[in-house]
Formats: sequence, structure tokens, C-alpha cells
Amino acid sequence: MKNKGTLFLTQGAMIAAVYVVLTLIFAPVSFGEVQVRVSEALTILPYFTPAAIPGLFVGCIIGNITGGGIPVDIIFGSLATLLGAVGTYLLRKKNRFLAPIPPILANAVIVPFVLYYGYGINLPIPLMMLTVGAGEVISAGVLGIILQTVLMKYAKPVFRQSGNNLNADRS
Repeated sequence: MKNKGTLFLTQGAMIAAVYVVLTLIFAPVSFGEVQVRVSEALTILPYFTPAAIPGLFVGCIIGNITGGGIPVDIIFGSLATLLGAVGTYLLRKKNRFLAPIPPILANAVIVPFVLYYGYGINLPIPLMMLTVGAGEVISAGVLGIILQTVLMKYAKPVFRQSGNNLNADRS
């Protein structure tokens, strides 16, 4: 590829845009103590491209801002997605089914504190860890693995271009 920087930037921007759109389309279930943020299915994408890491982070920031999030949510909710994306990238050479674990854990641990201290939701933090975690299992786990399976079958040429260290066999 002649201009890897342009490809990286373009992929990241597209991922950010899709994340924002999915967050806003599914806004009624994207926020709150019981949430299934469909856009979190995209946290599987660092398995394929490192450009997804900043793309997901920026997409989450914009999604939280446009969704009416408070500053603590914009910062720490987005950091949870960033940590999850980095974790997914780091696990990319392991078993592919481990890829959604980092976003599930990061969001299940961080978001309940945002809900409790930022939004004043008066539910026990361990309960919200379960509810947010369950939503992440649905979005990042189930929907993410479905997305990963489809991309592995149909989009290999897009994500496995020569020269970007993504040619390793992922099984």
C-alpha cells in the first residue's frame, strides 16, 4: 500500500462514524444502567485493524456527546471503550473468541461507577456491573462475534493487506 497513513486515518474515521450512527440510532438502549450499546459490537474491529482503536475511541466520545452524556461519562465511558479496543488488539493473535472479553470487562467495571457517581443512579454498583456487563456480552460478545465471523469470511482482502502485520493466521 502506497499511503498507509491515509488508509489508517480513513479506516479509523469510518469506524468512528459508524459507531456514532449506531449509538444514536439505538439511543433508547445505548445509555443507562441497563444498556445494550449495539455500537459496541464494533469493538471486535481491532482484531482486524489497529485503526479501529482510535476510531472506536473517537466514535464513543462523539456518541456520548451527541447522546447527551455528562463530562464524566464522555471521558470515562470513552476510556472504557478505548481500553477494551486496546485489549482486543492485544489478543488478536490468540483465540478469536477472546477478542470481545476486554470490552466486556472494561465497560462492566468502569461504566457502573460513571452511572453511580456521575448520574446519581442509586443502584448497587455490583448490580450495575452485572447489567452493564450483560449488555456488553450481548453487544460485544454475541453481535461482535457475529460481525467478526462475517468479516473473516467476506472481508479478508480488506483487513489482511500485505505489509500491515495483519496477515497472521487467526484461528
